[in-house]
Amino acid sequence: MKLLRSFSILLALALCSTSLLTAQGDNFQMFVVHEDHVKDGMMDKHIEADKALLKAAKEHNMEGMEWLAFQADDNRVMYLTEIDNFAELDKNPFKDLQEKMGEEAFEKLFEPFAETFTKHGDYILNLDKEHSYMPEGMDQSMEGMNYRELVFYHIPPGKMDKAVEMAKAARKLYEDKDSKAYYRLYRSGFGTMDSYFMVAVSGKDAASVEKMRKENGELLGEEGEKLSSEIQKVFSKREVVTGHLKPEISYKAEN
Repeated sequence: MKLLRSFSILLALALCSTSLLTAQGDNFQMFVVHEDHVKDGMMDKHIEADKALLKAAKEHNMEGMEWLAFQADDNRVMYLTEIDNFAELDKNPFKDLQEKMGEEAFEKLFEPFAETFTKHGDYILNLDKEHSYMPEGMDQSMEGMNYRELVFYHIPPGKMDKAVEMAKAARKLYEDKDSKAYYRLYRSGFGTMDSYFMVAVSGKDAASVEKMRKENGELLGEEGEKLSSEIQKVFSKREVVTGHLKPEISYKAEN
């Protein structure tokens, strides 16, 4: 996992986007996502390299950089880092660790990754708090619920307003019915080739999420079926990615 050292081009382009500039606020939280596409048969080595990096970060009490890791069942690994504004993209996120352990030792941490992935890159996701449904409070890493189902709803050009309308309708229906099927909605940001909403659902495992989905369908009834039909008409494509949060390769600085 190696975040790009310089986001200068990304920053310059992002600052030209009014919509992205206004996305950060009480209703949104911005994340930089680094995504590795790991080669078949190389996941163990990739995770081993992640653990070596994590060990160094903990030993040196690295500051200025934290990440939440997600391993998808399709051999992708994603690392989410919360940021407050676009200006943070122009900084070296590993500067503190690099200075503490020295350039040579720092560079060696990343050498094993070169053999483990076919491609990697960075992009922005925006957590949309207003259209998420988390009545007990926003939480990305609920204890004992590391299984994730990520549903990507791709938005055709010119359909963003209608997509937002569907998101509002879904949350209202879930609230009205007091649904127990909680979810977080993320909007694609700069660096993605497509516009989409990504809905993240947490559970203990695949069976628990499927059980929750069945019970929720019964709860929402005909209103849920009608809304589902309307949603299918708005979005051009629906994709599902499953996997697990990986606390063992995630990093949070000690206070």
